[in-house]
Order: sequence, then structure tokens, then C-alpha cells
Amino acid sequence: MIALDTNILARYLLKDDETQFERARALLDGSGEYAVPVTVFLELVWVLRVNGCKPEEIARGLRLLIGLPNFKPRNLTILLYALKWYEEGMDFADPLHLAQSDQEQGFITFDRDFAEVAKQAGAFPSVQLA
Repeated sequence: MIALDTNILARYLLKDDETQFERARALLDGSGEYAVPVTVFLELVWVLRVNGCKPEEIARGLRLLIGLPNFKPRNLTILLYALKWYEEGMDFADPLHLAQSDQEQGFITFDRDFAEVAKQAGAFPSVQLA
């Protein structure tokens, strides 16, 4: 397997550079299998946001990528939880941190909004305010 960088995925979803989009599409529609670390998804969400994508568009794009047959993200379960909680109103980084802390007893933060949305979403481990 070969790992893909954020810029490949961004060009595939944004289609903002025709040549690079075609090259990214050739990779992702081809026969190779591609891995993606969760940190690439964190950066990808940021890139999509600064390019004007709304959270629902970002979530749709991530789900599109995850559904590709030759696309094998690392830590898929963590990514799916983070995506679910993102769709429920959390900023993507927060649920990604939380999902990677699933073996811990809790998660402590100063971020009141994060703690409230996490509680409403039933996210785990529980998020507590410091």
C-alpha cells in the first residue's frame, strides 16, 4: 500500500486544478491500494474549510473517500467516530482527539462548547471541564 498526502485528496474533492484533479482521480480510480493517516484527514478538513466548503460538504467528501474500494484509511474506526461527531456539531479536530482517546477514562478540556456538544452526542470517553 502507498500513503496519500492531503494535497492529492484535496485536488480530488475540490477539482480546483484540472491537471492535478485528473492525476488524483487516476490514482483513486485505479487498481492500487492507498492508505491515509488520520493526520491527513485533519489537514484535509482544514484545507476544505479554508476553500469555502461547509461542514456538510466536508463530511460528504470524507464519506465519498472512505467509500472508495481502494482507499484504506488507517484507524478507520477512529475516523468514523470522529466523522460522526463532526456531523453532530463538533469541530473535526476535537472528535478526532477524543476518538483516539477511547481507551482512556475521560478527556479533560477548557473548551466548554466541545464538552457540551460531546455530551449531547454521547461521545466517549466523557469530556470534562478542567
